[in-house]
Amino acid sequence: MKIALVTNRPAIADKKTNLAFIKKTIETHKASVYVFGELQVTGYALHDEIRDHAETISGPSIQQLKTIAKKHNCYITTGLPLYDENVNGLIYNSAVFIHPNEHVNVYHKWFLPTLGPFKEKLFYDEGEQLQVISTPFATIGLAICYDIYFPEIFRTYTMLGADLIICISASPNITRKYFETLIPARAIENTVFFAYVNLVGTQENLVFWGGSQLYDPLGSLLVKAPYFKESVITYDIDFSKIKQARAARPVLRDVRPEIFYDLWEISRHHSYKKNKKKTG
Repeated sequence: MKIALVTNRPAIADKKTNLAFIKKTIETHKASVYVFGELQVTGYALHDEIRDHAETISGPSIQQLKTIAKKHNCYITTGLPLYDENVNGLIYNSAVFIHPNEHVNVYHKWFLPTLGPFKEKLFYDEGEQLQVISTPFATIGLAICYDIYFPEIFRTYTMLGADLIICISASPNITRKYFETLIPARAIENTVFFAYVNLVGTQENLVFWGGSQLYDPLGSLLVKAPYFKESVITYDIDFSKIKQARAARPVLRDVRPEIFYDLWEISRHHSYKKNKKKTG
C-alpha cells in the first residue's frame, strides 16, 4: 500500500483554497492512501469562526472529497470540524477517512487540549467512539494529535485488529520533542505501523513544525518529512512485517486484560482495591 504523508500550511477559514490544495496534491502525486493534517480543510486557528465553517457529514466539503476519491480511486484522510448529527450545535474536531466508493468513516477527537495556547474544550465536544476501518490493504485506526498522549486508545485499536494507525496533528514546535518520543513508542508497544501527519507554518501564535513521519511495528523510522517545510512524501508499506514483528516482540500475546479493569477502578476512585476470593 502506497501512503502519501502531506505536510501543509492550510489557509485559515478558506475551505475553497484548502480543498483545491488537496485536489491538486492527489492529481500530482500517486498513492493509494493520502493523509493530510488536523483541521486541514479549515485551518487550525478558527476559534469563534468554527461555527461558521463546521459542516455535517453530508456537507459540501466531504462531497467534494468523495468526488476526488472516486475519480482517482484512492483513500483520503483529512481533518475538519463537524457538527453532531443528532444534537444541534455540538461540534467535533474530526478526522474523516473517505473511500473510493464514497463511503466515509468519521472519528471525533477524544482528548481535547485546553492548556497554554490550546482552548479546544471551549469549542469542541469530546468524541466517544473509535473508528476501525477495513480496506483491501489493511485495517486502519484514526487518532488526532493530543490523543497520542493516551496509550489506551492505541492498544484498543490494536486489539480490534488495526495494522496501521494514522494520527493527524496540529503540533507546534514547543511540543515537538514530546511527539517525536511518543510516535515510535506507540508503534513499538502495539507492533503496528504508525503514520503521523502534522501541519506546518505559522497560524496566529502557533508555529507548527511539520516533520510528518512513518514508523514500522518495531519502531524503525521508514520516512520523514523535513521540519518547517511543506512536502509530500510517499512510502510503500509491506504489511507482512507485522507478523514478523509480533513473533519477535509478542506484546499483544502478553497483554494482561485485568489491568484495564484495575485502571478503570483507579481512575474513578483514585484508590486500588484488589478483589480477593473468600475462603471458608
